[in-house]
Amino acid sequence: MDPVHESIFSSTIRSFCKAFSAMIGIGVSLIPLILLLGSFRSDQPTSPKVDAKFLPDLAGNVEPLSPSSPVILRVNIHGIIGMEGGVLADDLDLILTESRRGQFANDRVKGVLLHINTPGGTSTASNAMYQYLEEYKKQYNVPIFAYVEGLCASGGMYLGCAADKILSSDMSVIGSVGVVAGPFFNAYTLMEKIGLEAKTLTEGKDKDSLNMFRPWKSDEGASIQEILSAQYERFVDLVAQSRPRIDKEALVQTYGAQLFDAAKAQELGYIDDGNSSYKKTLQELLVAANIEEGTEYQVVEMSPKNSWFEDLFSGKSYAWHQILSSLFWGRGEHLCLFLSDVSHHS
Repeated sequence: MDPVHESIFSSTIRSFCKAFSAMIGIGVSLIPLILLLGSFRSDQPTSPKVDAKFLPDLAGNVEPLSPSSPVILRVNIHGIIGMEGGVLADDLDLILTESRRGQFANDRVKGVLLHINTPGGTSTASNAMYQYLEEYKKQYNVPIFAYVEGLCASGGMYLGCAADKILSSDMSVIGSVGVVAGPFFNAYTLMEKIGLEAKTLTEGKDKDSLNMFRPWKSDEGASIQEILSAQYERFVDLVAQSRPRIDKEALVQTYGAQLFDAAKAQELGYIDDGNSSYKKTLQELLVAANIEEGTEYQVVEMSPKNSWFEDLFSGKSYAWHQILSSLFWGRGEHLCLFLSDVSHHS
């Protein structure tokens, strides 16, 4: 009886699986080394709660200076406000608190630069962050400038109201002063057609407001609309007070929640300069902060410090990423890129 010869395809698959298993085994065995390397990695001396990164000043310098040198604190308002992956109110509170402690104590921070690129976010987070910035500005008597590089909409505009001056790139988009909830759907008519019923057990009048499985009353959602109206009125008042060139009546009746290009936003008073740059904004902030030309200063960006465990499994560990990159080169390069992409979007 002739022996059964393994097909080339089966042999290739078996060899690949063996090689892949070996690589996984190597990766697992290197985890202790990864953790050790991660524990020694430190870009700059920081507080126990935040990582501090020294950014280039106008001359491009990033080297740490003496503990007495003035500091410009850069705060990134990126992504959706109040949501994971964006900027969180608790994170901003921590950053502002830590900016007065440790190596940044003794009133080193002389100004705050908000770098804004956000579509907005939750009203509660936007309001909380605005309050944190306002309290910080008043307590420590420091100027706050904002630079828009991309989008400054809704909650981004809300936070921009904490800035003494708002500048933007010429390609930025600004506006959307409004509040929204929903959409809410009602499936009752559809359920009737297919013969489906639903029952919701509640206690408390209107506890099942906007329940999609029953007919809505004529005043359904009225209490939610009242909340939106109160939040919108607060938003409009805030914009009108902090941006005095905006006509309040026009804001409500004409501009509404529209978005505008940078030039139009400047014309209407949403921002102060719609044809600026990051360096120009920093330069103007230095003047407002009374940091004289020729004085050495630092530009510092802070972020909450994660534990090594969080870093490892969120794709933020430098050592983990480097070892994966070197381990899965060649055919495995696609797997490494996939893992990296998943870690950045999870």
